Amino acid sequence: MSLTTVKNTTAMRRLVLLIICLFLVSLAATASSATLIPAVPKIKAKGYLLIDYHSGQVLAEKNADKRLEPASLTKMLSAYVIDYELAEGNISLSDEVIISEKAWRMPGSRMFVEVGKKVSVEDLLTGVIIQSGNDATVALAEHVAGSEEAFASLMNQHAAKLGMENSHFVNATGLPHKDHYTTPRDLAKLAQALIRDYPGNYELYAQKEFTFNNIKQYNRNKLLWRNKYVDGIKTGHTEAAGYCLVASMLRDDMRLISVILGTRSEEIRTEESQKLLTYGFRFFETHRLYAANEPLTTARIWKGEQEDLPLGLSEDLYITIPKGQYKKLKANMSIDSRITAPARKGQAFGTVNISLADKEYAQRDLVSLTAIAKGGLFGSLVDEVRLMFE
Repeated sequence: MSLTTVKNTTAMRRLVLLIICLFLVSLAATASSATLIPAVPKIKAKGYLLIDYHSGQVLAEKNADKRLEPASLTKMLSAYVIDYELAEGNISLSDEVIISEKAWRMPGSRMFVEVGKKVSVEDLLTGVIIQSGNDATVALAEHVAGSEEAFASLMNQHAAKLGMENSHFVNATGLPHKDHYTTPRDLAKLAQALIRDYPGNYELYAQKEFTFNNIKQYNRNKLLWRNKYVDGIKTGHTEAAGYCLVASMLRDDMRLISVILGTRSEEIRTEESQKLLTYGFRFFETHRLYAANEPLTTARIWKGEQEDLPLGLSEDLYITIPKGQYKKLKANMSIDSRITAPARKGQAFGTVNISLADKEYAQRDLVSLTAIAKGGLFGSLVDEVRLMFE
């Protein structure tokens, strides 16, 4: 073997070794880019749930569908009903509410309203949200529905509309009753509705204090002081229910909602809520993939006034995934093979599926973004012939 041949063979071996090394480095870099997700922190509570507000993705849960006593978390629904009545124009913030003896005598947390006095709906609603006043809650319930019992009926109707399938309420305050219960999942749905449906009134949940009758009281949600990104929502406590907290945290356009039910102390419910929120923001990220009512694709429609049918989504599509995995998302569309007019706006003609590493994260209907009527007789006949050869 000549010297030149030996040199060429050595160079080739070095090149092969270099390629192998580069390949291994590439594999290592790919592996290191994947976020490692630890187990959910151990949470000292009877039940809990952590979800992303926009996507609804569940990030952590325990006994999420177990019926538990909500204590003053009940007032989230009471406030939602009041928000609805305000939006409908049935009551106004300036309404003067005469405080009944029943409202005045309510036990537990109070706003310290006085029997026979007039107090505005605005002040009472603030007292419900910040001070968790049982007296203020009953006064508003009576103002809206005539009695607390009738108001509880409204609460259950709204709960049903919100999909709170495992909840039932017999009063507006959350005082213990064997037929008064909810679940962490239902409370998360309610929290989403409060933020989504009445964003203006939701700002009250971030207020740290409120003074009424020269008495200053502070919001019991300690996370408002400890975490600048937390802007709500509500605390609750009875001996039977334990210490409870529904919290919401917004950072960089990502909002998480945590629900904690049945802890042993005020401090524990705060710490455990912070654990869940920290876990969610540390290891997950949320993206809006597609906006509502924007074309994602165009389908052929037969026998219509036009041939192109724009398809898209009826609602924004958000997805919550482990951090660093956005570029690995895959979207697949499935469109009906033959679409014929007429087509209604909002009618489904296919689906879009979002997956990551063979796990499906979301599936949504592809709907018509416009209505298309039937075409004329001649055009329909032409399309009929074309379809014979399709």
